[in-house]
Amino acid sequence: MDLTPSQSPQRRRSRRPMLVAVVALLVIFAAVFAWRTTRAASGKPYAPPPVEVSAMTVRAETLPQALEANGTLQAVREVLLAPEVPGRVTSIRFEAGQRVGQGATLVRMFDAPERADRSAAVARVRFAEIQFERSRELAPTGAEPRQLLQQREAELVQARAAIEQLDARIMQKSVRAPFAGQIGIRQVNPGQYVNAGDPIATLTALDRLYVNFGVPQQELAKLHVGGTVSVRSDAAPGRAFTARINAIEPRVGGDTRNVSVQAVMTNPGDLRPGLYVTVGVAQASRGNAILVPSTAIQTSASGDSVYVVRGGKAALLPVTVGSEVGTRTIVESGVKAGDVVVTTGQLRLQPGGAVTVAQPSPVSGGR
Repeated sequence: MDLTPSQSPQRRRSRRPMLVAVVALLVIFAAVFAWRTTRAASGKPYAPPPVEVSAMTVRAETLPQALEANGTLQAVREVLLAPEVPGRVTSIRFEAGQRVGQGATLVRMFDAPERADRSAAVARVRFAEIQFERSRELAPTGAEPRQLLQQREAELVQARAAIEQLDARIMQKSVRAPFAGQIGIRQVNPGQYVNAGDPIATLTALDRLYVNFGVPQQELAKLHVGGTVSVRSDAAPGRAFTARINAIEPRVGGDTRNVSVQAVMTNPGDLRPGLYVTVGVAQASRGNAILVPSTAIQTSASGDSVYVVRGGKAALLPVTVGSEVGTRTIVESGVKAGDVVVTTGQLRLQPGGAVTVAQPSPVSGGR
């Protein structure tokens, strides 16, 4: 039996709802597309809100310049006290940290044999003097030959020289201060046997100090003997001292290509030999210098740059920077006086983006 004619109308009736749904979706999609196209054509494009930043107006200024170098302090007069001859220490006449005068006896060593020899030498001198006086009286009369007088005179000279020699040996048994200064930490004890050259203590005169520092060879022309330098140290915060250049090494260091310089200064009382110091060599002031806060400089692989505000928009400018002066940096090129430089907030900026300055533009020369 053939059922095809009776089933065809049923199939057509089952496909109608599907076709209606497809048509409805197409109509919806077309309506949404037309609505968005109409809105895009008639409305304004989306613009992000302005970025709030801090900025300042750059001003040209006169900048005092100084060449800075690292240095150390050295006492003009400092010595390591040590005996000239070996011996046993019999007395120590100083305390660590004590100030002593020039010529003061600091340490004495056992010298009894030398003193006994001196007493014998004194007796020989007295006998030689008696012999010489007798010969001097008798030689003119012919009672004694003149040759004997000359012999007695030579014996007297030798006897006196023996005393001077013993006096020198006795002095070697004592250690004296070669100049006035402050004694360091004691390194010997009474009764200790010391050899020649063994350290006893340091003696330092703190009234004057050397300032030793080095500068690059290209800066040599800026230095001259008699010129002044400023000296700063962490041991005296907030203070600067003046020293005068007294010597410049005539040759340049082969390893560092630096020139060694020495200045001398009067110790204000706060400084000690061996301290690390910062030395500033004054130079001519630089006019029309452009400085910006160091926070305004952006560093990348392509170089340094800063953001400036022009007409309410951010503009990225490549710059060439120089040395730092405190919290600011010298800009050699790329920024001119009158530019409004973004100091903080530039990480959120895009070139051409809208900018709102949160702070009034102060002058960059202010500190």
